[in-house]
Amino acid sequence: MVFRLDEKEIGFPDPTLAEEDGLLAVGGDLSINRLLLAYHHGIFPWFSEEDPICWYAPHERCVIYPDQVKVSKSMAKVLKDRVFEVTWNQAFPDVIRNCAMVGRKDQPGTWITAEMQEAYIALHEHGYAKSVEVWKDGVLCGGLYGVQIGEVFCGESMFSLVSNASKTALIWLCQTNAFKLIDCQLPNDHLMSLGAVMISAEEYYTLLTT
Repeated sequence: MVFRLDEKEIGFPDPTLAEEDGLLAVGGDLSINRLLLAYHHGIFPWFSEEDPICWYAPHERCVIYPDQVKVSKSMAKVLKDRVFEVTWNQAFPDVIRNCAMVGRKDQPGTWITAEMQEAYIALHEHGYAKSVEVWKDGVLCGGLYGVQIGEVFCGESMFSLVSNASKTALIWLCQTNAFKLIDCQLPNDHLMSLGAVMISAEEYYTLLTT
């Protein structure tokens, strides 16, 4: 069953009631308070320009345990040789705008609409959304962004304009030792090759709240 949210009242149904594909609810808004409530309950928005706001709570979650991230020999050399410079939370708007230019989850076009960009930039300005930036010769060439909930980094999207730039961002994030879990939401081959695993929504929620 898919629930319709009230735009005036901020709240979500039980995430365990989500459809098989994870769709839980539609409607509401992308206010800071609603987004934070969603992330604290393992829920995130994902929709296209022509769609209503859709909220997902997958029954299985793709995650990376930072100490289990896989670094290939070639990537280890890239990191050792300091091919890139990496910064934290220094160019969030630029990162999200670059992410908006790439597709996601095998779908054409972008899901990071102008409305989504505004909402997450507002989250960033209030200290909740964070970014990793990867630079080469002073030019931004890769990065990722997401929402920090305690010791869990809820990843939203990444981009790479140069080979290995987004991998560098993710590995760097794992190696900061600042997080006990990197939430990747839904799986893809790229993430699985970096050591991502699938866990149940129950396991994820336990990690999110402890």
